[in-house]
Amino acid sequence: MLDSVLNFLSHGLTHASWVSMLVYLLVVTQLTIFTVTLYLHRSQTHRGVDFHPALAHFFRFWGWLSTGMVTKEWVAVHRKHHAKVETEEDPHSPVIFGIKKVFWDGVSLYRDACASKEDMQQYGRGTPDDWVEHKVYGAHPYWGPSLMLIVDLALFGVIGAAIWAVQMVWIPFWAAGFVNGVGHWAGYRNFESADTSRNLIPWGFWIGGEELHNNHHAFPSSAKFALRKWEFDIGWAAICAFRAMGLAKVLRVAPTLDVRPNVPLPDAETLKAVLTHRFLAMTDYYRNVIVPTLREEATQAGENIKAVPRRLRRALADGGRWLDTDNSSKLQAVLAKRPTLQTVCDFRNRLAILMEQRGAEQALKGLQQWIVEAEQSGIRTLQDFAGRLKGYAVAA
Repeated sequence: MLDSVLNFLSHGLTHASWVSMLVYLLVVTQLTIFTVTLYLHRSQTHRGVDFHPALAHFFRFWGWLSTGMVTKEWVAVHRKHHAKVETEEDPHSPVIFGIKKVFWDGVSLYRDACASKEDMQQYGRGTPDDWVEHKVYGAHPYWGPSLMLIVDLALFGVIGAAIWAVQMVWIPFWAAGFVNGVGHWAGYRNFESADTSRNLIPWGFWIGGEELHNNHHAFPSSAKFALRKWEFDIGWAAICAFRAMGLAKVLRVAPTLDVRPNVPLPDAETLKAVLTHRFLAMTDYYRNVIVPTLREEATQAGENIKAVPRRLRRALADGGRWLDTDNSSKLQAVLAKRPTLQTVCDFRNRLAILMEQRGAEQALKGLQQWIVEAEQSGIRTLQDFAGRLKGYAVAA
């Protein structure tokens, strides 16, 4: 009897090898990642994709079993993050809380955000509201992880506790810490969105495509996160596979930009495209107007472009929005010595304001005036950008 007990504690029911246990761990953790990115994030939060009821409920069950997270709470916290991004009301902004706090203690920030019943009601609308949610998943979130622990112990014996522990920290580390923290702190940007979001790497496969965080912030409701030819989103690959099996219906993907030739002045179609692709437009402006102007003025002055610190060069992309007082003063000093750079930055700021205006008629008149003045500026890069911008259109 004692030998049987010790054998069970040592090997569980499966007598699995280390390789088998590692494969199991990889499968269950990645299944949890897919539950978060496909169901909680792309489907429930942003309504970019709908899943067959059976598949959707499997995701709900697995999320409860492997994380204990409540769908309404996760959705509400993430929606508030988008609504209040990089402000003091953002539940987990590294700009506000610091990267160390968000990376290492993102779970406590998540729990603090969930404590607000008002936010849960405001931002958690449209999530599952059935008997199972009220009586099981939402009412007893810790039953799931407890059941998961029993399963792991039964399968692998005592070592199952270690496997379970890894499962429990997987989402807090990769989602609450890595994506919410590093995803707003390091990486590259395709779009100059109104936040600090960044793409961690161009190949999103380890954490379900969530690596492409800047792309997501530029087009939050898109079910597809990869937006460049060289980028890969494994979450989108999974959605396509489910769609082929009749288990998923894609509702939204990021629109494509088209550029019409020979447009004399911006029209209603131009305005629609500029507003739709405003982050791309601001990115193009930085890369094709501001950077070449900075380089040209540096050459004329016999300087290296690196004479301007990289932090300040990057800040020109967003008007120095995230600089502290000291660095903001340094940026102004840089602009004061470079009149052409100052001019194109002023045009950039005016364009950014135009994109925030309400009222289509007023916004269109402002855009037309901006185009006219840009084409009359005598600055070649600005003129070229204006010629391209007025032909913007949303591809059919």
